Amino acid sequence: MTQPPHGQWPPRGAVQPPPVPGQPPAQWHGAPHRFPPPRRRSVGAIVGICLGAVAVLVLGLVAIISLNRDGTDHVANAGYSTLPNPTSPAALPPSGSSSPSSSTNPFPSSPSKAPPSSSGPRKVLKLGDHPILQDPNAGLQNRVCTVPQWQSSQQAAEAFFTAAGKCLDHAWGPFLDAYDLPFTPPALHFPTGSSFETECGTIQVGIATAAYYCENNLYVPFRGLQTDQYGNNPGVYLALFAHEYGHHVQEVAGLMDAAWQKIYEAGQNSPAGLEMSRRKELQAQCFSGMFLGAHVDQGGTVSRDMYNKAWNDQETRGDNTSRSQDHGTNAHYASWWRAGASNNRIADCNTFSAPASAVS
Repeated sequence: MTQPPHGQWPPRGAVQPPPVPGQPPAQWHGAPHRFPPPRRRSVGAIVGICLGAVAVLVLGLVAIISLNRDGTDHVANAGYSTLPNPTSPAALPPSGSSSPSSSTNPFPSSPSKAPPSSSGPRKVLKLGDHPILQDPNAGLQNRVCTVPQWQSSQQAAEAFFTAAGKCLDHAWGPFLDAYDLPFTPPALHFPTGSSFETECGTIQVGIATAAYYCENNLYVPFRGLQTDQYGNNPGVYLALFAHEYGHHVQEVAGLMDAAWQKIYEAGQNSPAGLEMSRRKELQAQCFSGMFLGAHVDQGGTVSRDMYNKAWNDQETRGDNTSRSQDHGTNAHYASWWRAGASNNRIADCNTFSAPASAVS
């Protein structure tokens, strides 16, 4: 679940695990590395040129063999030095859906930067034209993420999400720092009661509140996870947590504030306000997919089984299931997550530049 800036008008719903059988699930609400050109060989004697040509042919064959050795099992390496920039995407579980289009920008922003309180990194209050969404080659670095084995207990869940939070910090922190944005990790909270207090107000724990984000704080009440129904399904828990963390990425970048400005202007329950809410939520979906796609099969504990179950679960989520209008259809909820997961390109997460038909 996300909240408007300064705790105003919290939207309804929250993130949650897959649906209980026979019961509709609650809604989830909640510097690029540039490869240098090949070195040029100096001109020498004819014999040297011939030998050089042979060497080039041999190296070319070795490169071709190396590039094809792993097939399409792995997500693209998205290493970076000064700005984020991945290499090539990889084929992942088929979904029968293509990546949503984000070729236009129906929501340019007015103020370009938040008024600075001091020198240093600042939020950028933009939407479709936000700097982090412009580089078609920018993505998260492939990293090892190690989380404890899932166990359905308060203590074990806290350990799982704490470790996952560190992985998310290490993934998104350098990315946002590269754009001179004011990144700090969100504070994690694990409420144990039937309700908990936030800057956005009192939140009741239930099937609609598996995770909640408010003003740089991320809450995961164990009682809201429905572990008695869902059991050992860490991939889905990780995806929902990464979705809420995606809202923190939006907050740090300035996307969240810019989106809420538009919602305020249009009215929260107006068609335009609801569309902006969907754009915001679907982007968090895409960010969640990026994270899992960048960390699966990298030698940690984010396994292909976890990833596949999260992939397949996405189409059970959305406004068709919840009968709401603020998160996107089930098909779009799945397609945006899968676009992030399969391509690991943040430009593919530009929901604010997507046509209305892609965020309905």
